[in-house]
Amino acid sequence: QVQLVESGGGLVQAGGSLRLSCVASGRTFSSYTMGWFRQTPGKEREFVAAMTWSGIRTYYADSVKGRFAISRDNAKNTVYLQMNSLKPEDTALYYCAASELITTTPVGYSYWGQGTQVTVSS
Repeated sequence: QVQLVESGGGLVQAGGSLRLSCVASGRTFSSYTMGWFRQTPGKEREFVAAMTWSGIRTYYADSVKGRFAISRDNAKNTVYLQMNSLKPEDTALYYCAASELITTTPVGYSYWGQGTQVTVSS
């Protein structure tokens, strides 16, 4: 089992920045692909970014490329999502997730955090 706890969400003006953190506990964090997803009411959970266990490969949704950056510190069992140039359409509940696969689809992730709310005002 892997337990994930996100933090760092909040209210920010358009154009601003936030950094989300996700701390993992339980099984070996460094062996998992870590991903960030987001969801708004009435919509399906949407892929945002992912990083392989080694940190060599990263993947981003087209909507966040060039603005968001995922990173991880395996020594601290933590994955980060740096979000810059935020837009109102980035408003969502952001989830951290862990997968034994290299995937960007939600169904491929076995472990999920509770989410942290990000609200971007115009």
